[in-house]
Amino acid sequence: MTYSGQVTVGGPADVHELKDLMITKIAVGPMDNNAYLLRCRATDEQLLIDAANDAHALLGTIGDDGVTSVVTTHRHGDHWQALAAVVEATGARTYAGRHDADGIPVPSDVLVDDGDVIRVGRVDLIARHLVGHTPGSIALVYDDPHGHPHVFTGDCLFPGGVGNTRKDPEAFARLIHDVETKIFDVLPDETWVYPGHGDDTSLGAERPHLPEWRARGW
Repeated sequence: MTYSGQVTVGGPADVHELKDLMITKIAVGPMDNNAYLLRCRATDEQLLIDAANDAHALLGTIGDDGVTSVVTTHRHGDHWQALAAVVEATGARTYAGRHDADGIPVPSDVLVDDGDVIRVGRVDLIARHLVGHTPGSIALVYDDPHGHPHVFTGDCLFPGGVGNTRKDPEAFARLIHDVETKIFDVLPDETWVYPGHGDDTSLGAERPHLPEWRARGW
């Protein structure tokens, strides 16, 4: 089956099969959050991005192999509602951006800074610190050696714009700057974008709209 990235709460997960990594996307909770389970195909080690809600559904997706790590992209409550239950059930190591960790009620075992490497099996993910939606939001970049990059953006980049900055011009300026310089300026158009809510996109689909995002201020 071809991966579409279109999932609904209560519906089946969608699986993006890469040569070295399997990415399983599932939608959970009343705010239609996306959670992503990454599985290293060489070692079967798994990492979860955002234990957002519905621990039962997430643990069912994780399966009997368990999960080694859970990365929380940012401090907003809809992205960690199931974190405590998933960690209790799996013993997973927790990761969060250094400047958001104090807003997440489950302690972070690893505080993540810009450029840090988070590993799942033999696969490396590069953390990018993006300021504006929250002080410590992080995106994770997988630069697939067999294809194009993949980036998990939390609530910092969606189809049609950057994340909500609550009509704060300074926060918007920070976020659009970080998204441009750390994502658009260094990654190619083919880069696949996996956001914290809704459908996937690509940098090529969004890049032409950057000037209008700046002009409208959100």
